[in-house]
Amino acid sequence: VPKKCQKAREHFSTVRTQMESLKTKFPADQYYRFHEHWRFVLQRLVFLAAFVVYLESETLVTREAVAEILGIEADRERGFHLDIEDYLSGVLTLASELARLAVNSVTAGDYSRPLRISAFINELDSGFRLLNLKNDSLRKRYDGLKYDVKKIEEVVYDLSIRGLSKEATAGAGGEK
Repeated sequence: VPKKCQKAREHFSTVRTQMESLKTKFPADQYYRFHEHWRFVLQRLVFLAAFVVYLESETLVTREAVAEILGIEADRERGFHLDIEDYLSGVLTLASELARLAVNSVTAGDYSRPLRISAFINELDSGFRLLNLKNDSLRKRYDGLKYDVKKIEEVVYDLSIRGLSKEATAGAGGEK
């Protein structure tokens, strides 16, 4: 995994170059006029950066760190920036991918990873519950997080029923 993460980080240098080129294509004060042209790609890039950081450290990457990885600004006033909604949408995509990773980890015999993913996703869900999301695309994506939480809970439940969660926590050095 560390080798794959390092290789992924190398690809972000290409992304930074492309972002530098994109910044010059429109006036800085008209960011939101053209935002729809790169919104989806930016959300996907946030997801990729968040996934790499999660695989490396099992933590949530900050918006500022993602902006740095992508070579853009975090602050709106400084020009081409990472919009908060794009960041949150990318993080929600991360949650969906981690739900898949939990299932695949069990298939590969790694019984501790789904427990760690469950704790991470539950914290993420708690954070999103604090937000007052309007009835827009971000709210719909957040509604999908509930299904990801449920999917991971089912995996953890199956592990505990089969007695594999005890092995996982013992192997991880902790106790549940």
